[in-house]
Amino acid sequence: MKYSIEVEQEEDGRWLAEVAELPGVLAYGGTAEEAMAKTEVLALRVLAERLEHGEARPVDISISVAGA
Repeated sequence: MKYSIEVEQEEDGRWLAEVAELPGVLAYGGTAEEAMAKTEVLALRVLAERLEHGEARPVDISISVAGA
């Protein structure tokens, strides 16, 4: 399963990164790299929680960065 981190700069200068395939997985950062790192950590936590609670089965995953 592949997930893409999309990143964009807000008008106030903050960076927002999100994984559209995982609702609620988004994070702000002072830099694009910081926002992407926070989002990747959150995505992995969400996937781990789904596995722990039997909501998903183990599959190969790939997380990439789009629009950096």
